[in-house]
Amino acid sequence: DKITKAPNQLVTLGLGSCIGIVIYNQDTKVGGLSHIMLPDSKLFNHQTNLKIEKFADLAIPQMVEELKSKSKNGRLVAKIAGGASMFQLQGQGKSQNIGERNIQAVESVLSDLKIPILAKHVGGNMGRSLFVDLETLGVSVKMVNRELYEL
Repeated sequence: DKITKAPNQLVTLGLGSCIGIVIYNQDTKVGGLSHIMLPDSKLFNHQTNLKIEKFADLAIPQMVEELKSKSKNGRLVAKIAGGASMFQLQGQGKSQNIGERNIQAVESVLSDLKIPILAKHVGGNMGRSLFVDLETLGVSVKMVNRELYEL
C-alpha cells in the first residue's frame, strides 16, 4: 500500500489478475493505492508471516484506516483496474478465474466499507499499468500496445 497527497502521483505496474485499488479523499486530495493479488486470506490464516497487502479482505480495510487517520474529513471514493484472466486453464470456469474472484472481492469489500467505485477498468485478458494523479483523481490505465484509457 502507498498513501500520499497531491501533487504526488501513485503508480503500479504489471497488474495481471491483480487489482489496483485507488481510494481517494476528494476534499483533502489524500489518496492510497493498493495492489492486491488474492481475494481473501482465509486459506492462509495459519501462516505467521502473512503479508496483509496481498489480500483484498485485509489490504483495503487497512488502507482505509490509514487514509482516515491522515485525512479526517471528507468522503472516500474509489477507482479500480485489473483482474484480467491471464491464463486459460482447461475447464476453468468463472469461479476458478482468480482475476474474476479478485474483482468480486474488491467490489464486495468496498461495498461493505460504503466506498463508492467511481470508475473501473477490469477483466479481459491483458495486463495493465495504473497511473494516478492525486490533484484531479485522474487515473490512466495503460495496456500493452493500446492507447491510454482514462478512468
